[in-house]
Amino acid sequence: MGADGDGEAAEPTVNVAANLAEVRSRIDAKVEECHRAKGSVRLVAVSKTKPTELLREAYDAGQRAFGENYAQELMTKASEMPEDVAWHFIGPLQSNKAAPLVKKVGLPQLACVETVASMKLANKLNNAVDSLVKDRGEGEDSKANTLGIYLQVNTSGEESKSGLMPGAELIDLARDVAATCRRLSIDGLMTIGAPGDFSCFDALVQCREEVADSLGVEVDSLDLSMGMSGDYESAIERGATSVRVGSTIFGARDYSNLNK
Repeated sequence: MGADGDGEAAEPTVNVAANLAEVRSRIDAKVEECHRAKGSVRLVAVSKTKPTELLREAYDAGQRAFGENYAQELMTKASEMPEDVAWHFIGPLQSNKAAPLVKKVGLPQLACVETVASMKLANKLNNAVDSLVKDRGEGEDSKANTLGIYLQVNTSGEESKSGLMPGAELIDLARDVAATCRRLSIDGLMTIGAPGDFSCFDALVQCREEVADSLGVEVDSLDLSMGMSGDYESAIERGATSVRVGSTIFGARDYSNLNK
């Protein structure tokens, strides 16, 4: 691309609809190759740092699940996008941002917080949902009055990665959340893993079996959120039910003007 009148490089044109169609096609092909049920893998389009215009292009192409890493950005975009978008929060969430996020985005628009790794954050989210439900004055048992969460697991053991360690730490939190946070629904597990180390995916599969056993639920009732632009097909081979794909759909990201 050439430069604009100010001498700055023009932003590359991204064909979101075509990119989205290609990712969906590859997901479907991998699902069929693995003899899994059609539609058994959710595509979460990771739209962090991207303008709402590109999200709307994805929406117009049929995409409904979007992933955001920053609370303020998600809150802003949720107010600009249609109400049937299912937002997945996939970044580190400070406990003091839990209440504003729940209140601003609302339920069921905020479909899932994928990065719960502490009782402090779980309690903050639970209390925020409880306040929202009381404000709405709806029935206590409505599914719309619970927030889905994934427990984030550090499957690589890297200090730079967030998440619970597999084993007792993960199991203890799962049990505590299930016992005390009635407004939260443990819908699955999430990991980032180390690039190229597919054993991280296998580790999350094992963690799911242990969590399901500890909670007394069916293994298949828990999602496995793993796999990103560079490895989502390998993640599907290893059992992913939700993949987070961003740059392959929306193009490379520019963080320079991001307001976190």
